[in-house]
Amino acid sequence: MGVDLAVDVAAAVREAEQRIRPHVRETELEFSEHFSRLTGARVYLKCENLQHTGSFKVRGAFNCILSLQETEPPAGFVAASTGNHGKAIAYALQQLGANGVIFMPHGSSTSKVEAIEEMGGEIRFQGTDCIQSERAARAFAAEKGFAYVSPYNDERVIAGQGTIAAELERQLESIDAIFVSVGGGGLISGVGGFLKTGHPGISVYGCSPVNSAVMIDSVEAGEILDLPSEPTLSDATAGGVESGSITFDLCRRYVDEYVKVTEAEIREGLREFTGAHDMPIEGSAAVALMACVNTCAMNRVQLQNKNVVVILCGGNINPETLRGAMAA
Repeated sequence: MGVDLAVDVAAAVREAEQRIRPHVRETELEFSEHFSRLTGARVYLKCENLQHTGSFKVRGAFNCILSLQETEPPAGFVAASTGNHGKAIAYALQQLGANGVIFMPHGSSTSKVEAIEEMGGEIRFQGTDCIQSERAARAFAAEKGFAYVSPYNDERVIAGQGTIAAELERQLESIDAIFVSVGGGGLISGVGGFLKTGHPGISVYGCSPVNSAVMIDSVEAGEILDLPSEPTLSDATAGGVESGSITFDLCRRYVDEYVKVTEAEIREGLREFTGAHDMPIEGSAAVALMACVNTCAMNRVQLQNKNVVVILCGGNINPETLRGAMAA
């Protein structure tokens, strides 16, 4: 990349936008009458759940792989993932005809393994949890001369995710607030950095489940914390934050407020959305949606009739999980 992310996120995002445009969808921005009535705001849904592979992750995957191919192409690419990141890397490698491997822990769900294989991904099983498979992936990359592609701790990945904001700038004349789910912080770093650079009056809300809010707790503590995560319907945002991650300072710089959402509220969000909109979302998208609902309820005057965007970051929900949420 020719742009220093720490200096100019917006420039890095615009560069990424030009690079990945032929490979990703410009996803729809849908006005939600239901959630607008519920909140009193004008709520718009950025439908990354309808992106290739069912999540925003392909943006960062394409930007990282293409950026590296432009300079000194590595022998191949390697990632560690049990979900959306793995699918995105597999899809990008397939579309670009590039070589790569995805490490997954033994015992990964059959549906996730099959989804990555359907994207053409070569899988290697290592360890019994994500940390062990990540260590194996990094060791493999170092040994074979492959490039390790982080799900969030990489400036090329962050800039790719930020292209969502470049699309929003074209799709909506003004944005007053945006709600973004937070795991490792790659999505909100790119989106928030781009929007706050050109439109400093926008309020950026970072949203996480109570059961796994490591970035939120770390920002509040002033340092990256090593904290356990409880099981959550928002599995795409679950887990820790890598020590020294560049997203930590970007989150501190560009996120105005953080909101935590309970498991009961995530289930409610899935039910509310499914009843009002004819498309799938996963738990991590419901986190941002319910954070919007809760925040509007607490600050109704502040957000009344304002343009509010919620990023529906993914739609890859297990049918059994959705049925369980609907029945709860």
